[in-house]
Amino acid sequence: MNAPHPVQAAQAAAPALDRNGAEVLLDTLIALGVDTVFGYPGGAVLPLYDALYAEPRIRHILVRHEQAAMHAAEGYARSTGRPGVVFVTSGPGMANTTTGLLDALCDSIPVLCVSGQV
Repeated sequence: MNAPHPVQAAQAAAPALDRNGAEVLLDTLIALGVDTVFGYPGGAVLPLYDALYAEPRIRHILVRHEQAAMHAAEGYARSTGRPGVVFVTSGPGMANTTTGLLDALCDSIPVLCVSGQV
């Protein structure tokens, strides 16, 4: 028997009416097999960090700055074969991911960078 597509499984996991966007995002990441994220919190991404704090199935690796988060996620993706996921805040936080994003793009390394928005 065929397993459901991961996105369909995530959609069926919980009704969206009683959950916020951050919780739905985390449910989707979990359904896609993500168990580790790297990041640096900031004002615009705090709702996501609030949801992450309440989600024991995802391990968060706190880094010193956003560029380190991208390079750590890239190293994680290279060594595990799984996507590297990064959470950062908007503005300068997102701008600091540029080098890591371009490096991952040039080497075809699967990374996902999620940024908060004011």
